[in-house]
Amino acid sequence: MIPNSKVVVILGPTATGKSALAVKLAKKLARHKWGGFNGAEIISADSRQIYKGLDIGTGKITEKEMAGVPHHLLDVVTPKRRFTVVEYQKLAREKIAEIFSRGHLPIICGGTGFYISALVDGTVLPDVPPNPKLRAHLKKETSETLFNMLLKLDPRRAKTIDPKNSRRLIRAIEIAKVLGKVPNLQLTTDDRRPYEAFQIGLTLPPEELKKKIAIRLFARIREGMITEAERLHKNGLLWKRMEELGLEYKYLALFLQNKISKSEMLAKLQTEIWHYAKRQMTWFKRNTRIKWFKSSDTSKINTAIQNFL
Repeated sequence: MIPNSKVVVILGPTATGKSALAVKLAKKLARHKWGGFNGAEIISADSRQIYKGLDIGTGKITEKEMAGVPHHLLDVVTPKRRFTVVEYQKLAREKIAEIFSRGHLPIICGGTGFYISALVDGTVLPDVPPNPKLRAHLKKETSETLFNMLLKLDPRRAKTIDPKNSRRLIRAIEIAKVLGKVPNLQLTTDDRRPYEAFQIGLTLPPEELKKKIAIRLFARIREGMITEAERLHKNGLLWKRMEELGLEYKYLALFLQNKISKSEMLAKLQTEIWHYAKRQMTWFKRNTRIKWFKSSDTSKINTAIQNFL
């Protein structure tokens, strides 16, 4: 590990309060100087908040909510192009180095398990270039067909992937066809990891999480999520690309094309976001290094981080 390599990770399924906790911890650390750090800065680990303009639908933290704490890797690229985990790994490592140079603690915060693993586990990502011919063929297939193809090629990867995300399914099939399977990217030895990471997982009882997902969804509708999607399309984001971005944007695109009603959109989203949260937990539970807390366990979390630092 590199000198001064301690980082804190706040992860967990959607709607568990990760962003708010990260800001609270950063402000507390700035006051108390735990571990000799003069402050903290937050690096997003969210595969959709990386895109400009995907604000309300992704629950992107607002400037007011940041409360003066520096945030990084939000609004990096246009959603018209695809941003890869390799690009994320490179940019996040650069940001971590900058944060260390200021005597601050990096706090990685988000729910994209693949991004977090790539960053804190020193994952070597598969060097499989895009196959345009294969992609053109696979894009004609439904997500259900793609999932069944992956299930035959690599059952292990099929257990952790979003079965309705055609883009990720195509990439997994692409890798599996070249390598035989999507490699297990989790490293097992601490000496090969680039950072000493304390990973905090936030969890809620299932019924409480379902309720929070529903409340947050309707709040985002009131905040203008539909108008945001209309604006994105007006500014050149194709419906097909919006659907590829998944969850809120997929069903907003279908609604705005009059393919589903508003009530169907809301019902579908509540179900799909809940299924997404369960997939996130499936991913995270494979990682035995994560220390799990309830969202309300603030004092326990503070003590654990103070001891770590």
